[in-house]
Amino acid sequence: MVSGVDTIKFLEASQLKKDIPDFKTGDMVDVYVKIIEEGKTRSQLFEGIVISKKGSGLRSSFTVRKVSFGEGVERVFPLHSPSVERIVVKKKGKVKRAKLYYLRKKIGKATKVEESENIGTDTGNVLLREEGKKEGV
Repeated sequence: MVSGVDTIKFLEASQLKKDIPDFKTGDMVDVYVKIIEEGKTRSQLFEGIVISKKGSGLRSSFTVRKVSFGEGVERVFPLHSPSVERIVVKKKGKVKRAKLYYLRKKIGKATKVEESENIGTDTGNVLLREEGKKEGV
């Protein structure tokens, strides 16, 4: 016998998006949102820093903040919403917090988040280290 919880999980799994990039708090992202005006559909760009991510599964959402004409604008997006067409990660940020709400009080260049370096394996340095080991350096 199938329980109600299993049915809900099955229905939620069918609506989850598969093409979501891996992004974290502090990353600079472009969010393309589907807007319907007078029967026409267009895509609108919202670019900013991810200041929070919360929830799990179908209920997960993230908040993006940008400064537009000197005024801070934040927008909350449901991660698996059909109105969110795609998410593009522009820069990876290096932060030590899960929520960046402190950026609301900052002005100007203080709102910048330090860009992290590539976290993947850097093959150039690995090759130099191996050559140094062979030469006894």
